[in-house]
Amino acid sequence: MALPRKLKNFIVFNDGIAYMGEVPEADLPTLTRKMEEYRAGGMNGPIKLDNGMEALEFNWTLAGFERSLIAQWGTLSHSGVLLRFAGAIQSDDEPIAHALEVVMRGRHEEMSFGTAKAGDNTQIKVKSALSYYKLSLDGEVVIEIDFVNMIENIGGEDRLAATRLALALA
Repeated sequence: MALPRKLKNFIVFNDGIAYMGEVPEADLPTLTRKMEEYRAGGMNGPIKLDNGMEALEFNWTLAGFERSLIAQWGTLSHSGVLLRFAGAIQSDDEPIAHALEVVMRGRHEEMSFGTAKAGDNTQIKVKSALSYYKLSLDGEVVIEIDFVNMIENIGGEDRLAATRLALALA
C-alpha cells in the first residue's frame, strides 16, 4: 500500500528574494480550459470543444509589509515579476522528499493591505496575473505554459507546435 505524497513545506520567492517564514498561505494557479459545448446533426449528444486556456493567477499572502513587493505594483511588462514556489512533497511511507517547483511570470493585479488594527496580524493579500507558468517535479518539467510565445508543453509534448507552424511562427 502506498500513502499519498503531501506538500510538507514550501517557500515563495519573489524576484529571487526568499520569503522564508513570511508566506503563510499560497494558492497555486488553477489550470482551466476554455470549453464550448457543440452538437450538430448526427450527434447523439454534445461534446466540448477546446478553445485554449483561461487566464492564470497566483493568490498568496505575505505576513507583513515588504518594500520589494510593494515597489512592483504597476509594473509595465506582462512578465515583469518572477515568482517561484518551491515545495517539498513527501509520503509517510518513504524517507525521500520530492521537489515541487512552480515558476511563474506576470504582474500583480491586486494587493490588499487588510484592516489596520493595533495588536492584530498584518498581512498583504496578493493576486498575481500570470503570462508564464512552469511546473516541475524532481527537476523534470511536467507542464510549461507561455501564453505570449504560444507554448503549451505538457509531459514533453509541445501541443501548440502544429499551430505555430500553421501560423508561420515556427
